Amino acid sequence: MVIFSLEGKVALVTGAAYGIGFAIARALAEAGARIAFNCRSAEHLEKAKADYAALGIPVRGYLCDVTKEDEVARMVADIKAELGPVDILVNNAGIIKRIPMTEMGVDEFREVVDIDLTAPFIMAKAVIPDMIAKGRGKIINVCSMMSELGRETVSAYAAAKGGLKMLTRNIASEYGEYNIQCNGIGPGYIATPQTAPLRERQADGSRHPFDAFIVSKTPAARWGTPEDLMGPAVFLASEASDFVNGHILYVDGGILAYIGKQPK
Repeated sequence: MVIFSLEGKVALVTGAAYGIGFAIARALAEAGARIAFNCRSAEHLEKAKADYAALGIPVRGYLCDVTKEDEVARMVADIKAELGPVDILVNNAGIIKRIPMTEMGVDEFREVVDIDLTAPFIMAKAVIPDMIAKGRGKIINVCSMMSELGRETVSAYAAAKGGLKMLTRNIASEYGEYNIQCNGIGPGYIATPQTAPLRERQADGSRHPFDAFIVSKTPAARWGTPEDLMGPAVFLASEASDFVNGHILYVDGGILAYIGKQPK
């Protein structure tokens, strides 16, 4: 359908070298958008370019640390010169440190917040002026179930993702009058290379304890895949969502709606 078309749009997806960001960038490209992405590592940047090329997806990759305002400004200016002003920003770059709160150093806490919350602020601030000038724009923040829930060892991540949820709502409130929509996607537990060790079968053939826990808590009875996020991303990036603003779309297989099975 035309309302889902992204033809002629320029999309910037941060941290899109692999995993969720890669899947979202691929989805936006298949809908017609021209893709720009960033990496902090030159090695990862080149590998990602090759991975996109193998799929026949033309991309522009930039070496940029999204926590550095000067580097972000330079990247956004380069994208504008080479592709045009950013129409769609996906704030996907993020990290997690699984450390008990009383054992976590303040510098470690700040690093997570800096990448997961401050960087989306910097990125949005850099692209909003051109969106205002064009009279339209889409910002998609990759939130988390930890935007709503707490869990042991993820105090910094939960604090940052909770803040990102509220930043999303505030951008929608502040810039909605300029036809800018800012929404979030909240992935559930997604099967990526990073989570593979948690899904490995045990020596006796049984599920890893964490794998069994997640499947039992998910009405869909499975982990999500990066591909599960592709449709929601295209929806939030397209004209189909022009009257959706400040919303967090949780793609979690129903975890947040589910209290869990009654013990037998």
